Amino acid sequence: METKWWQDEVVYQIYPKSFYDSNNDGIGDLKGITQKLDYLKELGITMIWICPIFSSPMVDNGYDISDFEGINPEFGTMDDFDQLLKEAKKRNIKIILDLVINHTSDEHPWFQQALKDPTSKYRDYYIFKPGIEGNPPNNWRSIFGGSVWEKLPDEDLYYLHVFDKKQPDLNWENKEMRQELYAMINRWLDKGVAGFRIDSITFIKKDSDYSSLPSDGADGLVSCKHKTRNRPGIEDFLNELKANTFEKYDAVTVGEAPGVNYDDFNQFIGKNGYFSMIFDFHYADIDVESGSDWFKRTNWTVPEFKELLFRSQRALQEAGWGANFLENHDQPRVLSKMVREIEWQTPETAKTFGMLYFFLRGTPFIYQGQELGMKNFNRSTIKEFNDISSMDNYHRSMQEGFSEEEALQFVNLRSRDNTRTPFPWNNEQYGGFTAGAPWLGMTEEYPEINAANNSVYTFYQQMIQLRQDSELSDTLTFGDIKEIKDVPDEVIAYERIDKDNSVTVLINLSTEQKRVLLDYSVKNIILYSQTKPSIKGNEIVLEPYQGIAVS
Repeated sequence: METKWWQDEVVYQIYPKSFYDSNNDGIGDLKGITQKLDYLKELGITMIWICPIFSSPMVDNGYDISDFEGINPEFGTMDDFDQLLKEAKKRNIKIILDLVINHTSDEHPWFQQALKDPTSKYRDYYIFKPGIEGNPPNNWRSIFGGSVWEKLPDEDLYYLHVFDKKQPDLNWENKEMRQELYAMINRWLDKGVAGFRIDSITFIKKDSDYSSLPSDGADGLVSCKHKTRNRPGIEDFLNELKANTFEKYDAVTVGEAPGVNYDDFNQFIGKNGYFSMIFDFHYADIDVESGSDWFKRTNWTVPEFKELLFRSQRALQEAGWGANFLENHDQPRVLSKMVREIEWQTPETAKTFGMLYFFLRGTPFIYQGQELGMKNFNRSTIKEFNDISSMDNYHRSMQEGFSEEEALQFVNLRSRDNTRTPFPWNNEQYGGFTAGAPWLGMTEEYPEINAANNSVYTFYQQMIQLRQDSELSDTLTFGDIKEIKDVPDEVIAYERIDKDNSVTVLINLSTEQKRVLLDYSVKNIILYSQTKPSIKGNEIVLEPYQGIAVS
């Protein structure tokens, strides 16, 4: 297989608003990231992905962009970004940015001009449709709740917003609009960014009939995903996007590509695919029926999770390359999500989950705080939340018949704010994130889990060193992956193999000891997450929530 430079990276995702506040206004900023580059270098990562830093009203925390090439003042200036780029390069750390090109903010000059002048070319940069007998054009529900349509105040016209009403969707059918986006992307690449994580990209093509569908909820609406996500014809847009931008620069691209069938993975990440790699959410959303409807909980089992995980790995390997992750800015903390028994939500279990995913085949992504073993918060009122998706799920849960207490519980379990809380650098007030009051309440005001002398951080350093700089590096990065099936139901087991080495990874996701028999006698214990494992020849006894790697 031909290897690519980005297959050998370890990526660290930063939520800039919550990483480190350099000027004590309660909001993380670009200078804060620059000041903490040595922390990241010491961890061993090679690339950082920074969530949106662009000019924005911050309705959806930066995913509503009013200027694609401006820096939001609360994060600093373009000079601050240039300095960050320069200092990161000194440490051999690459930077990728979030690319949000399905929609803009309603405060973007294009949209403002479209509203102001019906004859403006910008009117066709967005999607406007007339109402039907005083009602919206159809019954589609937005991802953040309510109709996807928002009426113009002075015209019988509605504009489409798949997400919030302050995030109008761009009309990708308009070639001139697309060319403007490509030019913007290329200017960022010229500046020196290594590539992009591409937000909600499977939503850029809409079904042209804009017809209603049978309702799927008490609100009389239906999820817009059926008509706006991964629709036929999207391939033309994605091929054109790649040819006009990323391909020219050998940029790395990571697609957020929900709704893509495994049969279509080759189009997305194959030899001539649109992107370098994509995130697959099938196993990440094991706890809910739908990633946007948190009240539809599942009573998932470890065998079900295992099946989803390896189905994902098989599909990714057959097509190309994957972006492996446990947490991100849209997911809760993995310890709280995946471990039902509170007494087992420990640093050792956090290490076990790190082992579970880090040695899969693909590029590993670490989300800020994951390397500390952080857990979810527990808020007592909806007023303590910032995330618009949390507000929507709270109110929709009650609309669907759940009590206020149940609705709050759903949100506590799944809120995107769980991973957006300020980063705890130490155990002082506000975790050393800021000297002022933080923009969002901490997980704990005086955090027990923090970056000072943290054993999970040390364990992540070990995993990164094994993958990046050891005699097993090629095996753990480029080697084949094979599921080991003859193990107990609650054990996830796989082997990484190349012509020189093989490594077996065993993960016990239960509260009981599990016995595993390998088809070879163990010679080397490479890594383990808890106490030293009991091994006799080819027999291994795994302690509860223990992970080990052997050869």
